[in-house]
Amino acid sequence: MNLKALKIFCDVVNRRSFSRAAEDNSISQSGVSQAIGQLEGRLGVQLIERSKRPLSLTREGQVFYEGCRKLIARYEALEDEVRSLHEEVAGRVRVAAIYSVGLHHMSRYLQEFMSRYPKANVRLEYLHPAKVLESVENGQADVGLISYPRSTRTLEAEPWREEPMVLVCAPVHSLAGRVQISLDELDGHSMVSFDPDLVIRHEIDRTLAAHGVEPRVVMEFDNIETIKRAVEIDAGVALLPEPTVGRELAAGTLCAIRIVGDELVRPLGIVHVRGKMLAPTARRFIELLRGLTPLEESATAAHLRASLDESFKNA
Repeated sequence: MNLKALKIFCDVVNRRSFSRAAEDNSISQSGVSQAIGQLEGRLGVQLIERSKRPLSLTREGQVFYEGCRKLIARYEALEDEVRSLHEEVAGRVRVAAIYSVGLHHMSRYLQEFMSRYPKANVRLEYLHPAKVLESVENGQADVGLISYPRSTRTLEAEPWREEPMVLVCAPVHSLAGRVQISLDELDGHSMVSFDPDLVIRHEIDRTLAAHGVEPRVVMEFDNIETIKRAVEIDAGVALLPEPTVGRELAAGTLCAIRIVGDELVRPLGIVHVRGKMLAPTARRFIELLRGLTPLEESATAAHLRASLDESFKNA
């Protein structure tokens, strides 16, 4: 039995597919089947129930997977630790991020990280919030970047940054000329919002309810990009994190109105497995996230923010 076979087994479980595990390990699908068969033959038990779709583990397979997952993680951390003794960050860090964080922030962080540690390897994946947590929990990702972070029995969350929320609307909307607005004024307005099962939707609804405000929700989506497209066609207004609309403000396809009287923000956080020693490369990546000033804004973003601040002061 060798570590390669154990990793192949874990990849089959994580990816729920022999073919995708084969791609991850650059081997044929028959090679994956052979590796799993050899493990089962050595242990004398069936590990994977192949007759079901998606693939599922047997009871013995679940126990074996939990042990293998920890074993592989510890070995990869050991490899990184040894490499770091040579004063080189050359290991791998796997990052799972919600779409809005990945699309609007991560390119600058990745560029900075790779310029500092050119021998490091960063794998970034954009996922639904629940999938980010699941990916970190099951060992597919070392670090998760998510909004409204909360620690759990298995995951540890730490604050990263806070993003102010603004009201966005189409340039043809009746509110488009406004510089600032109070939440109370949104009562009865058509609104494009997040899906009801998302934490950000719960927080927005809770804040609006506290002000006795009942907007008319006309559309619901699970990601910011689709919400922005709906607002651009004047389907309604939306409450969104300010950094996520910089491109649209620059292009003139959306207008942003600052909320006054209340501090409405979207907190972002970093999550990782509780009690697990992070590999040196993952630790360096988290240190970079903490250390860079929020977004270290591009010239366009900085100009937009300055313009908004100046309009706000003159209002």
